[in-house]
Amino acid sequence: MPFMRPESRALLWRWREVLLALALALWGLWLGLTALGLVAWFGWGMLVIGAALLWAGVQRARFRIGAGGVGMVQVDEREVIYFGPLEGGSVSIEAITSVHLSPAQTGAHRWLLAQPGRAALAIPINADQNEQLFDAFEALPGFEMQNALAQLHILPDHPVLIWQRGLRALH
Repeated sequence: MPFMRPESRALLWRWREVLLALALALWGLWLGLTALGLVAWFGWGMLVIGAALLWAGVQRARFRIGAGGVGMVQVDEREVIYFGPLEGGSVSIEAITSVHLSPAQTGAHRWLLAQPGRAALAIPINADQNEQLFDAFEALPGFEMQNALAQLHILPDHPVLIWQRGLRALH
């Protein structure tokens, strides 16, 4: 007999990094306020680290839309791989030229990862292990995660350019 409802467990799992960072920050605050000397400074350091981890955890939690969609995402050695039931593919992070958020004809919205000379890799936003895309997107130079998160929660009805690699001039 499970101790928690599946919905509650999923909610806690989605926000797990935020909860751990909050616990670290509160512990650091408690040490900073109640301890003396070196331990107090250690507590203030824990508070700062906890606050930074809290901010990063909120970003990651906002990116996790959920699972249960078609296919599975894997990021391995700077390669984004999508295993879908009917389609799939891979793209190197260095080869990505643009990232779009596009509505699907049926099902969930999709991330479109464009690459030169090949069709764009379409990954549903609710594919299993989709949170691995967070780190892949952060590796792209100049990627604005706040813009991506805002568009992800709006779910636009037309394709939206999230990021595009800067063009290099030959001279």
